[in-house]
Amino acid sequence: MIVQVTNDNFESEVLQSTAPVLIDFYANWCMPCKMLSPIIDEIADEVEHAKICKVNIDEEPELAQKFHVMSIPTLVVMKQGQVVQTTMGLRPKKEILQMLAV
Repeated sequence: MIVQVTNDNFESEVLQSTAPVLIDFYANWCMPCKMLSPIIDEIADEVEHAKICKVNIDEEPELAQKFHVMSIPTLVVMKQGQVVQTTMGLRPKKEILQMLAV
């Protein structure tokens, strides 16, 4: 399941999560984001040890700014409320899964 993260639920869904969290910062108009979306969906269906989240940067500019998102898609992995990895651009599924394994 993919959780849509907003400013209102960020603390409860991301910061307080006991599981690692993958956040996909995206926009509906972004073609690489659209290409990444099915990969994120697959990961959400397959991975049980992590929470998969999405942040629409147009609807949540404060969160995008907080994470210094300069280019989309941007993927951020957080553990225990701390950023452990960040990557920008379209990435293969294998690389994203490796990010979650760290």
